[in-house]
Amino acid sequence: MTAETVELTRFRVLPENVDALLAARPAMLADFRADRDGFIDAVLVRLPDDEWLDIVTWRSAEDFAASRAKGANLPGIEAFFAAIAELVSAEEGTAAR
Repeated sequence: MTAETVELTRFRVLPENVDALLAARPAMLADFRADRDGFIDAVLVRLPDDEWLDIVTWRSAEDFAASRAKGANLPGIEAFFAAIAELVSAEEGTAAR
């Protein structure tokens, strides 16, 4: 069995958009579950200085790549992305178990 792929996306959200980000999160996750093969789970972490870290676990690197290619193709995903002011970094790794 291959190791799970972990997506680490760090982004900035303006203070006035935090409520919109958090309100959009459940629909974004529902859209991922319905539309993204290989999506396992996601954890959203609030960091200092208006930054956030989204830790998303995928079954494989191929599943992650396919999801990335779809972009904000559904309303819940689009609403979540719309609350983000700036992408700080995006990395991909492998879960160590």
